[in-house]
Amino acid sequence: MGEKAVPLIKQKFMDLNLVEVPNWTLKRLLSPKSILDALCRGHDAYYKKYIDVKKGGIGGVAMFLMGYVVISYIWEYSHIKHDRWRKYH
Repeated sequence: MGEKAVPLIKQKFMDLNLVEVPNWTLKRLLSPKSILDALCRGHDAYYKKYIDVKKGGIGGVAMFLMGYVVISYIWEYSHIKHDRWRKYH
């Protein structure tokens, strides 16, 4: 039926309306410890999402090999171009 109203202080920043942001900011505890805790949570979330990836696959290896092929072709293109115009008699 109806959802329970969540106090403004317990809402996440992404769940706020634009009008509620100033009130939410003023109600937050802005002590040095809370700021340090927020930075640690942000660092942990970034590390978990981008650095400590649990599953791996063939995608990274395939990109590496494809890059190697493209770079090798670029390096050798001048030789390939000269061979194309050479006439064999």
